[in-house]
Parts: sequence; structure tokens; C-alpha cells
Amino acid sequence: MSDQPNCPNCKSSFAYPTGTSWMCPECGHEWNPEEVAAENAAAVVKDANGNVLQDGDDVVVVKDLPVKGAPKPVKAGTKVKNIRLTDGDHNIDCKIDGFGSMALKSIYVKKA
Repeated sequence: MSDQPNCPNCKSSFAYPTGTSWMCPECGHEWNPEEVAAENAAAVVKDANGNVLQDGDDVVVVKDLPVKGAPKPVKAGTKVKNIRLTDGDHNIDCKIDGFGSMALKSIYVKKA
């Protein structure tokens, strides 16, 4: 079996190398296998101090965060338990006592 990659666009097995990249003769897609591997790698979520966060971690809010529609902000020092990591700009889903379910940015929390 050969080690040539399939086209990430159309999954064709007829791809051929063109120097540092690969080309698909069926759909015309050209790609760099290293860039495709980097895109497919799992995203690493880090807190404000650079610590890697994982599902189920406990974090502490490091800055007062205003909440749209709420009369008061989430205060700095609020502990959030059992976070879930998601994709997107607000990459933490959690429940905060007194506020309910919300999404937070990882740059505003630190690992507890």
C-alpha cells in the first residue's frame, strides 16, 4: 500500500506530489499535507496564565465580566466548576451560580 494521501476535498486517491504540496487531478485542489494535519489537530485551550484547560476543570474568573441582560457583572474571583470546552470565540460552556448557563472566553479565567 502506498503512503500517498487522499485529496482532502474530494477524497480521490489519484493525488500526486508537486514539490512541497500535493495536487488532485480530479478536482484541481492543491494542498500542503502539513497544513492539513495542523488544521485537523485538536485545538488547545489555554487560560489567562497559559495553563492548558480540559473538560471538567475548575476555573476562577480573573476580571469582572458584564453580562448582557443581567443587573450585575460576574465578579472577579468567582469559581466555576466542571467546565466544558467548545469551538468558537467563547470556548468555555459552564454554569455559574446566580447567572445560569453561559459561555466564557478562556482569556478571562485561570485554572483553580
